[in-house]
Amino acid sequence: MTKLIVSLIFCSSIFTAAKAAVPDSGDFTVQATDLMVQGSGFHTMDQGRIGVAPDQRHHAAIESVVPAGNGRFDIYLHTVGEPSGQSYFTLKIADRLVGQFTVPVAVETTQVGDRFVAHFRSVEINEGERFTLRAENDTLDGERFSRALWDKLRFVPLDKDPGKESVSYQTIRTQQEIEAGPQLQLPRMDDGNGEVTISGELKQWHPVTLNLSGPFAHEMDLTPNPFLDYRMSVTFSHESGVPSYTVPGYFAADGNAAESSAQSGTLWRAHLSPDKAGRWFYRVSFVRGENAAIEPSVGDYVVPYQGQSGIFVVEPTDKQGRDFRAKGRLEYVGARYLRHAGSGEYFIKAGTDAPETLLAYEDFDNSLGMKPNLPLKTWQPHAKDAKADDLRWQGDKGKNLLGALNYLADKGLNALSFLTYNAAGDGDNVWPYVERNGKLHFDVSKLDQWNMVFTHAQQRGLFLHFKLQENESDDHRHGAAKKPRIIPEALDAGKLGIERKLYLRELVARFGHHLALNWNLGEENTQSYQEQRDMAAYLKELDPYDHLIVIHSFPSQQESVYLQLLGAQSVLTGASLQNHWRSAHRQTLRWVDASEAAGKPWVVANDEQNPAGAGVPPDPGYQGFDGWVKEGDSQYNLHDIRKMTLWGNLMAGGAGVEYYFGYRLPENDLLAEDFRSRDRSWDYAATAIGFFQRHQIPLQRMRNLDARAAVNHPDKIAWAMGAENEMYLVYLPQGGQATLDLSVDSGTFQVQWFDPRNGGVLRQSNVKRVSGGERVSLGKPPENADEDWLILLSR
Repeated sequence: MTKLIVSLIFCSSIFTAAKAAVPDSGDFTVQATDLMVQGSGFHTMDQGRIGVAPDQRHHAAIESVVPAGNGRFDIYLHTVGEPSGQSYFTLKIADRLVGQFTVPVAVETTQVGDRFVAHFRSVEINEGERFTLRAENDTLDGERFSRALWDKLRFVPLDKDPGKESVSYQTIRTQQEIEAGPQLQLPRMDDGNGEVTISGELKQWHPVTLNLSGPFAHEMDLTPNPFLDYRMSVTFSHESGVPSYTVPGYFAADGNAAESSAQSGTLWRAHLSPDKAGRWFYRVSFVRGENAAIEPSVGDYVVPYQGQSGIFVVEPTDKQGRDFRAKGRLEYVGARYLRHAGSGEYFIKAGTDAPETLLAYEDFDNSLGMKPNLPLKTWQPHAKDAKADDLRWQGDKGKNLLGALNYLADKGLNALSFLTYNAAGDGDNVWPYVERNGKLHFDVSKLDQWNMVFTHAQQRGLFLHFKLQENESDDHRHGAAKKPRIIPEALDAGKLGIERKLYLRELVARFGHHLALNWNLGEENTQSYQEQRDMAAYLKELDPYDHLIVIHSFPSQQESVYLQLLGAQSVLTGASLQNHWRSAHRQTLRWVDASEAAGKPWVVANDEQNPAGAGVPPDPGYQGFDGWVKEGDSQYNLHDIRKMTLWGNLMAGGAGVEYYFGYRLPENDLLAEDFRSRDRSWDYAATAIGFFQRHQIPLQRMRNLDARAAVNHPDKIAWAMGAENEMYLVYLPQGGQATLDLSVDSGTFQVQWFDPRNGGVLRQSNVKRVSGGERVSLGKPPENADEDWLILLSR
């Protein structure tokens, strides 16, 4: 059953999932160079195009009479991609918004083709009406700007294509229109009787759910708003007195919304992932009042829900292997690595940063793609990876995405990343709300389905990287240049207000019980220092489990962003780095050392690899790709990523990597649906983290010791980390013969070699043992002397 949302028309054209071929006849065409550009901000360029001269201005607007009328038309705007940055176009007819289009960044100097053509579907036009086309340019590096080039605007009458399927619309309302609706949705039902039930497998580390039969509500009710005007929280306490958690609750409609697509009901929930076996006590707090969910001093207790209490018994976990329920919650313990609370194991990650639009999936209720070149995902390439016992909803829905997660887990990876809100962003196809612009009403069934995916990920040993927002809609500052721009989609314009607080509370309430995750304040975040601190502090206050909190920044702004957030003045506990693939080691070490010096060591991961257009390339041979990325006068491939990014982060004391796919190669950051495109890179990543696990490397005691290692060639490098008088690792990205200063050590170390390309057992070479007290030679590699090798010195 699919949820149907009915609302007023705001925008006459919504992009659907399928991409239509651009017609080439039967249309009315406006050639850009035929328009009067004087005073518009546009300039005539070559090849029949007009654009913005970036040395003079960064926006332009032009208008003219529509060359057709009295009917419905598909409109095609032909733009030109440029490598210097994106461009943004907004089309209006008679002051009615038709739609917006973001021009993808191109590989060549200029590039045209279907992906650079905006398709606005089924637009009603009256004879004599005028159109206005506004353009704005942007930059990737802060120096070179795009020119917002375009050459024609075409109007294709729908009656010229009798075989065209009718277009279905989900209409878009503004938040003001939504909040002006009826106070209560009809029909109504009786309120619940306050009964509490406990569900789930009552075992240590397994999700335990408290279900309360509470007041009837509908997700679109305004007064009271079930998300904003009720504050449910549950205190769970172990019989020993420790731990005790106060967990935020949430409105769950009929309690089966993933299956039923319900929008209303009397079920309210809270989740616990219990640390200990034994008896647990619970007590419910239930308050109603204006904005009570985000104002702790507001509201009155609601009877019979307030004060409900009881006991349940938790047994030891019965899980093993990859399943996080076998190891326990990942905790920040004041060190560079997260640690499992159950097993005591330290965690390093290897997984995928792409696609950031992972949740833009057609099987989720009420999902919508706003851009013509970004259809909703089917995840069809991973249908073959689905398993019969995977969690699914509404029949076979979810199968393909769960198959994709199975593939990642089966490859030995342990992390994935996704945006939970990207309205007005690069994808503009993921939000947790019933309606895109309705930031006070959450889509109960969609979020229930998200949770099924997250639950499956945790059972398969996949860490959840929640990216809470992206640059395009985190505040009223746009791009790396932080240009002032009013962005209605930005929650509270970047500040910590009603929208942002409610958003964070709902995510923590629904998903905070999962064992392995981090909250990322935002991708390429440009909020002010105070806004970042406020958001992080509110997250920490909400989250009873103290999950890792990190932030991601533009590479050029890391110094200004991260330095202010080090130490005790903020609650941040990690950094999500974006850097050039070659600089991962240096930048990881920079923030590992800086955070430690500030008195609060950060968990530092490399989560995005530049150049932005390419990132981690596909395997050689995938869709005809030759494996090489050209970068100026040089080039790189997946082996360089393995050496300089993967091992670069790990040998600097980093917490691991997530791989970004760029935007111009096959299966890129926005369009990817086939993780097999990077199959070999996954193998290398799994080999790396497998080494640390299999050989029980004492990560918590290891530190970077590059200064003590050397290699026998000026063009080669050696990285080292170790725990003195216990263990050392030396990594040689280009092979060679290394030496290591053991002056502070005593006794004898065994010397063994590990192959990062193929894995396997540890090997020996011509030097089998070395003694402390001096700089020692570690010998030569067992074979392939110019390939990368890892040397292990152990007792």
